[in-house]
Parts: sequence; structure tokens; C-alpha cells
Amino acid sequence: MTAPDVLGVLSLLDGAGLTAWVDGGWGVDALLGETTRDHGDLDLAVLLPQLGAVRSALAEAGYGTVLRDWLPTSLALAGHAGREIDLHALRPTSDGGGDQALPDGGSFHYPPPVRGTIAGRPVRCIDADTQVRCHLGYQPTAKDREDMGRLRERLGVELPVPYSSSRV
Repeated sequence: MTAPDVLGVLSLLDGAGLTAWVDGGWGVDALLGETTRDHGDLDLAVLLPQLGAVRSALAEAGYGTVLRDWLPTSLALAGHAGREIDLHALRPTSDGGGDQALPDGGSFHYPPPVRGTIAGRPVRCIDADTQVRCHLGYQPTAKDREDMGRLRERLGVELPVPYSSSRV
């Protein structure tokens, strides 16, 4: 997925009055203000009450095939040319963030979004500390280690094990 693809999806959702925050690899790049690597998908945090409207808008844009339905936690959609969008469904919270239901019955809190940039355009994205928390609890990939290393080097984010000894 390219920066123009991401901005097109965000513009589509904004135009429909829907809320989305960039998460995952594109979220890291938004925090850094530059595209640092190729991205196979786009992770978006969306509000659970808007999920139906988000799905409809994305289906009209060609993202109608469900790859993984792990609702109420997440939903992955496929689009044209192998593009993929992974929606992280959040119950809105009073602080302007949201809580994502986890498969084990718990929840994960996303604070309110912060400002990032993709291809020079301001976007709402997940803050750096939450990015780090989202990358825990599983065996990190090389891309995960590189993304977390960039947050450490460029933004001074403190990294926990297994990332604290990582080199970029």
C-alpha cells in the first residue's frame, strides 16, 4: 500500500464524516513524518459505532472482501491489487480515545489520537507509547524491530524487552 492509497482511504472516510486513526506501520511512519519502508496493509483504529458505515464506504472503494473477521476486536478487508486494510474496532471513551475488546475478554485502551503526517498531509494517528504497547505480547518480526528502533532513535521512545536490545 502506498502513501497515496492511504491518503485516499483517509479522505474517503473523512468525507463520509467517519473517524479513523492510523495505526501499525503506517502509524509509525506518520509519527516520523516520512515513509520508511514498504507496507503491505493499512491498520486503522475506527470507532465501533461507525464500523458499519466504515465497511460500507470501504466496500464502495473496492475493499469489500473480508479476510479475517475477529470482531469485536478487528476486521481485515482486501481490496484491489492486493491492498489490505485492518480495522481495529474501538468503543469510544470519555477521554477521546477508545477501548478495543481483546479475544481473551480483556480490553486495550487507545488514548486520543495525535497528529502525524503522511506525504506532507496531517493525519490522526496512534501515539508512540501506544504503538510500542501494541507491539508487545508476540514474537516481533524484523519489521517490528525496525519500526520500534526508529521510534527509539528518532523520538526517544523507551523500549521494553524484547525491543530494548534491538538494533535498527
